[in-house]
Amino acid sequence: MKTTLLAALLATSASAAVVQKKVAYELDGAKYESVLVFDDASKDKKPGVLLVPNWLGINEANLKQAELVASRGYVVFVADVFGLTGRPADMAAAGKVSGALKENRPLLRKRVTRAFDVFRAQKNLPVADKQYAAIGFCFGGTTALELARTGAPLAAVVSFHGGLGSPTPADAKNIKGKVLALHGADDPYVPAEEVASFESEMRAAKVDWQLVAFGNTVHSFTDVDAKQAGQADYNPTSAKRAYSLMDALFAEVFR
Repeated sequence: MKTTLLAALLATSASAAVVQKKVAYELDGAKYESVLVFDDASKDKKPGVLLVPNWLGINEANLKQAELVASRGYVVFVADVFGLTGRPADMAAAGKVSGALKENRPLLRKRVTRAFDVFRAQKNLPVADKQYAAIGFCFGGTTALELARTGAPLAAVVSFHGGLGSPTPADAKNIKGKVLALHGADDPYVPAEEVASFESEMRAAKVDWQLVAFGNTVHSFTDVDAKQAGQADYNPTSAKRAYSLMDALFAEVFR
């Protein structure tokens, strides 16, 4: 009996094999390397989720976060928007490169659109036909919203503690899918004025949108490494609720 039980446990473990596969491509002569993260053992068709990480880009911590999302039943494509030679080595560098892209929204859109196109062009992936969403964390949340504003064929977009402002709010009319903004009510980096502008933008464009503000929650609340009290701080309760809201939206649009 013990041998049978052990064999069953091993088989279950082997059947849930979340893997990472690098995907290299170029844009304007520069080299980029995004990462596919999905359960390689499952052949069931799943929604495809473009994930834009925080301003540190593709690193070990953000790939672990991608594995968490993939384990919830999605094929995840972690988008490289910095390029192999532009990836920040620390927080100071991250602030500079992400800030430059936030100031150049056309370039930011071009890079994330290229990543999304590469994702959709991948062959032999267990992605359900035309079932794509985009999510992002912090700077990545800003980027995911910018991708939606281009009119990309996304069924849904989810921003986790991302910046909500846009220099071209009229572009919200291009949004095709449903929008979910998950926001820390006490986030010092996304002030009330920015939240109000986002709400006005969504209303004016008649987008199907939701904004959920989590009480007693600041910036980076899904980031287990964030430990700056009152500024950027992990909140496990809000993180759990946020992921559940993401799942609920995806269940709605991909049913």
